[in-house]
Amino acid sequence: MRITLPVAVAALALAVSACSGGQSPATSAPPATPLAADATGVNPQPLDKLKDGGSLRLAIQQWITQYNSNQVDGTQGDAQAITSLVEPTLFNTDAKGVASPNTDYLLSAEVTSTSPQVVTYKLNPKAKWSDGQPLSYKDFKAQWKALNGSDKRYLVASSSGYELVSDVAQGADPSEVKVTFAEPFADWQSLFKVLFPAAEYDTPEKFNKDWIEKVPITSAAWKIGSLDKTSQTITVVRDDSWWGAKPKLDSVVYRALDPAAQLDAYLNKEIDETSAVRTEAYERVKNDPTTDIRVGARWDETIVLLNGGRGPLADQGVRSAVEKAIDRQAIAAVTLKGLPVDPKPVNNHFFMPNQEGYEDTSGEWGKLDVEGAKKLLADAGWADGSPRTKDGKPLTLSYVLSADSAQQQVDQATLIQQMLAQVGIQLTIDKVPGNDFFEKYVNRGNFDLVSFRNVDLTFLSDAYAQYQQPDGDNVFQNYGRVSSPELVDLLKKAQVTTDRAEAIKLYNQADALVWSLGHSIALYQRPQILAVRKDLANFGASGLASEDMNKVGWMK
Repeated sequence: MRITLPVAVAALALAVSACSGGQSPATSAPPATPLAADATGVNPQPLDKLKDGGSLRLAIQQWITQYNSNQVDGTQGDAQAITSLVEPTLFNTDAKGVASPNTDYLLSAEVTSTSPQVVTYKLNPKAKWSDGQPLSYKDFKAQWKALNGSDKRYLVASSSGYELVSDVAQGADPSEVKVTFAEPFADWQSLFKVLFPAAEYDTPEKFNKDWIEKVPITSAAWKIGSLDKTSQTITVVRDDSWWGAKPKLDSVVYRALDPAAQLDAYLNKEIDETSAVRTEAYERVKNDPTTDIRVGARWDETIVLLNGGRGPLADQGVRSAVEKAIDRQAIAAVTLKGLPVDPKPVNNHFFMPNQEGYEDTSGEWGKLDVEGAKKLLADAGWADGSPRTKDGKPLTLSYVLSADSAQQQVDQATLIQQMLAQVGIQLTIDKVPGNDFFEKYVNRGNFDLVSFRNVDLTFLSDAYAQYQQPDGDNVFQNYGRVSSPELVDLLKKAQVTTDRAEAIKLYNQADALVWSLGHSIALYQRPQILAVRKDLANFGASGLASEDMNKVGWMK
């Protein structure tokens, strides 16, 4: 049920991006960390050992509003998971995060020229849209035009990579597409990863509005069977017009559930998977006779985002003071308590500790320094007090929290509240309706502090939108509106650098700037520990690998 786009998910809710099975067997208990970067736990089984039919029942965090994952309001992870199931996913990733063509749609894709860089895609001639039209260069061209940033009417989540494309054209025949780049782009496989139909992308009106609470055109082994807002369920069923191997399951049913209710729903046999990453959850499910605990090494980072677009945090000095006041080690220790992981903070926004390229780029901003925080606040004109004041106004910030949050997330907010109080910052914890959390608060910048997870950053260039300079009302995915020309230049340089070692250096230089600007505070890598029904195969903790829902099924 997951995709490999960098998406924001509520810090302790179900995550969304995903991937096909891995090679590691399911485990009965989480292993000691550190996990290998390619660790997975999906109970891999050959298809002849699986039943034909049946349903998989999964929880999602909220009712889905926007299904266009390239639209600025479409970055919520559950929406992207469902969309990727019913639209063409051109590339799959293996357990190491290496991409290869999904031959149901794409027979091959390769760089056929380097000066200029040209990528030639050979489409599967059998692949077609639900309106009967074949997949073609027209879909690539419409997606490029919508996402390259040249037409501001398209409210895009990210233009990363697409702005480097200079032309999209038909190749030798209707099944061949040639994409030409103005500059080399190392992560070209991140483009068109999920392909959308030109018929619903060719105008800003369609791009922005036609995907609201509906999926107008599909092309997959699956299609939308029903969207029931009353019961808060979305049912995806087999599509009989599918040209590839028939899925084992009949349907996948997604049900919007409060994160706090998901564990009980699992234990009551209402859903077939739930997170076991919280200590109390793990303790309750580990001895359940129908449960496997499955573990994978997912790209999954919990952050606190600082809103530099309003109020006291518009001052970089205040943002830096918040960084210094927060004890990340204490938060990691409390949050990961009782789990077989090393509760250490993560010190990088681009790389996980088990990945090549990871280094501590946090500098002084990642270290607890209460006195340093107080000095920064004093230098910014905030007089000592409880809370501090400036021009007669108190130093008060709002931490926006979904009302559906699990207790662990509430505890994290309370800890941060106590830590900031020590330096004279009054933090209010404002709970908002779960269905509004992203759309009305995070996406709109209606917060001072907010915590969520960034997941599945398989392609480093995908992170660009999180740090991109806002353009008028379009903030891309930079919801805190903190950026700088130097940061943007470094990230642009990194994404056109085809030498991997040099690109890693540039991303780490950029990350040092992310910390110094007070953009966001990386807290910890969230372990992927899932409770899954024992007799469910080819599903679970897939780590960096793509999850192939066509192969998911129940054991005979």
